[in-house]
Amino acid sequence: MTLINHLSKKFTNNVTGLQEGLHPESLAFWYSQIIKEAKDMAPAWLVDKINVKQDPILPMKFNLDISKRAVRYFMMAVDDNLVKMPSSTRLYFLKVQETLSDEMDKSLV
Repeated sequence: MTLINHLSKKFTNNVTGLQEGLHPESLAFWYSQIIKEAKDMAPAWLVDKINVKQDPILPMKFNLDISKRAVRYFMMAVDDNLVKMPSSTRLYFLKVQETLSDEMDKSLV
């Protein structure tokens, strides 16, 4: 019975951790970290071109306002932070990177 309780508790903790990684507060924290690092890496003339705003009505929606020239700094900042993120948050930001890459590819055509 102890083994079943242990496995059940471990499973519950894993699911809870995955859920917490996608809470709006958690995503907002990671966006702020990434934006700060991207601004630190970017040249001074691009710093004001890197911004994100959380939608006040839909807290899971974030509007990334970034110059095409600044995208690479944002991508590098995401890469630098991926290992520190919970797995669900990591998957979210990998999808953000994929979406940004797709948008950049569209603008080249």
